[in-house]
Amino acid sequence: MSATRSPKVAERVAPKASDPQTPKKKRDEDDGPDFGTLLRAWVESHRASLADSLRRLGKQPIGSFFTCLVMAVALSLPMGLSLLLNNVERLGGSWQRAAQISLYLQLDASPTEGEHLSEQIKAMPGVADAEFISKEKALDEFQQQSGLGEALKELPQNPLPGVVLVTPNEVDKATLEALRQRLAELPKVQQAQLDLVWVERLAAILKLGDRFVFGLTVLLVSALLLVIGNTIRLHIENRRTEIEVIKLVGGTDSYVRRPFLYMGALYGFGAGFLSWGVLAYGLNWLNDAVVGLAGLYGSDFALAGVPVADGLSLLLGAVLLGYIGAWIAVARHLRELAPK
Repeated sequence: MSATRSPKVAERVAPKASDPQTPKKKRDEDDGPDFGTLLRAWVESHRASLADSLRRLGKQPIGSFFTCLVMAVALSLPMGLSLLLNNVERLGGSWQRAAQISLYLQLDASPTEGEHLSEQIKAMPGVADAEFISKEKALDEFQQQSGLGEALKELPQNPLPGVVLVTPNEVDKATLEALRQRLAELPKVQQAQLDLVWVERLAAILKLGDRFVFGLTVLLVSALLLVIGNTIRLHIENRRTEIEVIKLVGGTDSYVRRPFLYMGALYGFGAGFLSWGVLAYGLNWLNDAVVGLAGLYGSDFALAGVPVADGLSLLLGAVLLGYIGAWIAVARHLRELAPK
C-alpha cells in the first residue's frame, strides 16, 4: 500500500508544472521599472520644473527684470573694479618697468661690449627685457631734459656712463634683490641700482587693491544671497497652500524644492547676462575719456574690454549664487511647509 499511490494522490504530491512565462512576469513586477524608465521620468520631472519656473517668471516680467538688474549691479561692482585694476597695471607699459634695474657700466666700456652684455642679460632667467643706452644717447637725453645743453657742451668729455636697463619678469622684493646682486657681479658693471622703495609701494598698492576688491566681493555676494533668498521666500509664501497639498499626497522635499532651485538659477543667469552687458558698455563708455587723456601724454593706452573667459566665469558664478541662495531659502522654510 505504501509502495503504490493513486493517481490523484500522486498528482497532489508532485510539483505542479506552471506556465514558464508566469514567473518571469512576476519577477519583472517585483524588480520595478528599469533604468531607462526611471531616467525618462527624472528628465521629465526636471523639464516640467524648469518650464514651470519660466512660466511663473514670465507672468511677472517687470518684477523679474528689476530683481535681475539689482543683482547685476551688485555683481558688476567687484568685477568692474577687478578689470580696472588689471587695466591700470598695463598703464605706462607695465608695472614691471617701474621696477627696472639700472646697470651703470664702467667708463671704459665700449658700445660693442654694452650691446653684448645686454644680449647676455636677456638670456638670463627672471629677465623680461634688457636695453642698452650708450653714453652718447644718455648725454643727449640729459641735455634735452635738464635744459643744460649749452653748459654740457663745454665739458671736455662725456661724464655719463653707458647704462643697461633690465626689466624683470615679476615684481617681488626678494627676487629683485637676488637678481640685482647677480647682475652686479657681471663684467664691466660698475653699479647695479634698484629702487626698492618704489617696488614696495607698488606691491602695497596692488595688495590694497586686491584686498579692497575681495572685501567688496564678500559683502556684495552676501547681499546677493539675501536678495535671492528673500525673493524665493516670497514665491514660497505665494505657493504655500499648493506645496502643503503636494506634501499631503506624498510629494518629497526634493520634488518641492526643485522648481525653486531652477527659479534661483534663472535669476542668477539673467543677472549674470545683464552684468556682462553693463560691464562691456561701461568700459566702452569710459574708454573714450581714457583714450583722450592718454593721447595728451603721447600714449596709445586704451582700456581692454571684458575677456570672454571672465564673462563666462561671471555668468557661471551668478547662476551658482542664485542656486545657492534658493537652496538656503527653501531649506529654511521647508520644515514649515508640512501639511497641517
